[in-house]
Amino acid sequence: MVSRVIPVDTFDLVIFGGTGDLARRKILPGLFRRYCAGQMPRDARVIGAARTDMDSAGYRDFVRDAIEEFGGGRDCEDGTLDAFLKQMDYIPIDARGENGWPELAQHLPDSARVRAFYFSVAPGLFGDLAERLQLHGLADSDSRIVVEKPFGRDLETAKALNASLAEHFKESQIYRIDHYLGKETVQNLMAVRFGNTLFEPLWNAQYVDHIQITVSETVGVGGRGEYYDKSGAMRDMVQNHLMQLLCLIAMEPPAQFEPDAVRDEKLKVIRALDPVEPHHIVRGQYDASADAPDYRSAVNDPRSKTESFVAMKIGISNWRWAGIPFYLRTGKRMSTRYSEITVVYKARNHSIFDEQAGDHRNVLSIRLQPDEGITLGVTIKEPGPGGMRLVDVPLDMSFAEALGEDGGDPPDAYERLIMDVIRGNQTLFMRGDEVEAAWAWTDPIINGWTARGDVPKPYASNSAGPTDSEQLLARDGRAWREVNS
Repeated sequence: MVSRVIPVDTFDLVIFGGTGDLARRKILPGLFRRYCAGQMPRDARVIGAARTDMDSAGYRDFVRDAIEEFGGGRDCEDGTLDAFLKQMDYIPIDARGENGWPELAQHLPDSARVRAFYFSVAPGLFGDLAERLQLHGLADSDSRIVVEKPFGRDLETAKALNASLAEHFKESQIYRIDHYLGKETVQNLMAVRFGNTLFEPLWNAQYVDHIQITVSETVGVGGRGEYYDKSGAMRDMVQNHLMQLLCLIAMEPPAQFEPDAVRDEKLKVIRALDPVEPHHIVRGQYDASADAPDYRSAVNDPRSKTESFVAMKIGISNWRWAGIPFYLRTGKRMSTRYSEITVVYKARNHSIFDEQAGDHRNVLSIRLQPDEGITLGVTIKEPGPGGMRLVDVPLDMSFAEALGEDGGDPPDAYERLIMDVIRGNQTLFMRGDEVEAAWAWTDPIINGWTARGDVPKPYASNSAGPTDSEQLLARDGRAWREVNS
């Protein structure tokens, strides 16, 4: 099945931090793949802007190297990369000074084109960039800015960040990007729920026993040690990525599939979250493995109390989910890299089969990575004579298999999200009040750890996390879905 590609309007995209790691790994290769797919117009322009002293020819070499290293379009024709590079320019610029801004203005003479500015820089520069874009007349009422997380490190800094952007841009112009929302399977959450009569009537406390959300990483903090130790799993993953997954799985159907209607429903979920009791949270730090140091060595702090793993039990006080637990966990140096949402349905009220048939439940699993897809566990009779023996079998749908090899690899999340910016579609981007509501729920949890002097539990690298996380569910007569290696 070949996916239908809808071209976007022609645009100018300025990437502040255009020589940075994110631009090199994700933004530039993603744009090239959209170019190969025929979605990016042949007269669109991409301008890198950074402190690095470089000319446009040097930047084109940088872009070529990035695309060759991190993957271009699989079906690109010969010569396509050279054509794409002709649309690249570069301006050395000072985010906090005046150098480079007049030159950038000369590269953006046509105000009739869609104009987007990607802030692929530290959040401390967001306000300076927004101010100078307005000061030099580079942004109009239809221009868009894209900002990367972290959107603050607590409620106070998130409010300050939102306020600094709001001084120069309307909320409708601000695109807070969370790449998890660009994943094919995350978007399919809404399609599965709201596009199928089968699921939505059963998506509530009457039929669901509990829901699990797991984001498991095999890597450690790596070269991000200094940043990560000031954030931890709660700030780095739970407050944004897992929160977004929770909102999509728990929200009410929006009146229509329209950006603010979707984001209104997500906000209602966050505001309905119960405070989390201390005994409903498990924190951990990974130990050393045979080929890698432990967490504290990796961050160069032998007394660090920052968590590389967190698991928690969450309740949502609304009509749909009252009394139904949501179990979240995420960690580094785990045994398997995978992200999954699991909806575990309740057991039957009455079974017509004898005890030997066993206790069986339907389980719906949505895999975000790797091998994106959906599995529904159903109960059938085990083949052969010998009575009614029930077994659980999966109805397994892998996107790659279901859509066929001709469909190619699904677009990377950044490809989709950048094209949504050009279209002016904010559905998959976080709104300012949503960010602040998430921090308002998160801050008391983190402040509680600090006040109590909590120390994370050690756990073995290449494991499923601290053993205490197993007890978190065992106390409720439940178990984590097994992490498959």
